[in-house]
Amino acid sequence: MQSNAKIGPVPASAVMPAAAGSPAGGDFRDSKASEEAERAARYRLVIEEGPTAGSFIYKTLDRVTGEVVKQLPREQIVNLMRTADYSAGSVIDTKA
Repeated sequence: MQSNAKIGPVPASAVMPAAAGSPAGGDFRDSKASEEAERAARYRLVIEEGPTAGSFIYKTLDRVTGEVVKQLPREQIVNLMRTADYSAGSVIDTKA
């Protein structure tokens, strides 16, 4: 390390202003991250007990409309689970 290093102020004209609309220089409400956060906050995860013991249904709900956006397992599979002869893997017949 040199002991004769000089540190001085940087003139204000040398500092570049942030680009308009960028998150670093603009308002957070105008940024893309804010839009994504608002979109993510619109949805909520609901976990319900399934028709059989130990099974669960995961639903993503739209808070505004109440609509089910996504459900795992799908409704068709949940209906199959309600039948007495259903077991995991019984949907596909592997016998030739």
